[in-house]
Amino acid sequence: MSNESRVFHLKTPLSEDDVRQLRVGDIVYLSGIIVSARDAAHKKILEILEQGGTLPLSLEGLAVYHVGPVVRRKPDGGWEVLAAGPTTSARMEPVEAEFIAKTRARMIIGKGGMGRKTAEACKKYGAVYAVFTGGAAVLAAQAIKRVVDVYWLDELGMAEAMWVFEVENFGPLTVVIDSTGRNMYEELMSQAKERLERILEKLVS
Repeated sequence: MSNESRVFHLKTPLSEDDVRQLRVGDIVYLSGIIVSARDAAHKKILEILEQGGTLPLSLEGLAVYHVGPVVRRKPDGGWEVLAAGPTTSARMEPVEAEFIAKTRARMIIGKGGMGRKTAEACKKYGAVYAVFTGGAAVLAAQAIKRVVDVYWLDELGMAEAMWVFEVENFGPLTVVIDSTGRNMYEELMSQAKERLERILEKLVS
């Protein structure tokens, strides 16, 4: 990984070419439409698609954000996003590869990294996983210019509903899984394990 990160300003819907140019360590600022989806929304979306149904909004080319936003009604009937910090993405690992395959979302955003199945799906279908800085819930909310729509609010509740946001320069997002299948977190863990083993070898030698 280069010591100098490249910076990209991209707009949704993202093309496969947009995503295939990104590499681990790159920084992305995203504008356009992104949607929120946590555990329950992932499950709902996959159930609809498995049953041959149609989603209320096509996710092809969009960014899907692992977030349970804090949102309140405005006097005019619209919505105001107060906080939108990322949710730990590992919770979605069991279904994320299938989600990417069936929706053709191009970017998954969260925190804490994801596993090998997600990395394989990113490589196969042309997607990336990026992390938003943890603890920056207000910063994330400031980049959300408006709530375009919300689906399944009554059924799933505020945190789990699928929110549709229009964002401007949403970021910085750091690419940690790219479309070549590289996974920054796995590489760092492997390097740490090797260093630990070398230290232990010296201690017992």
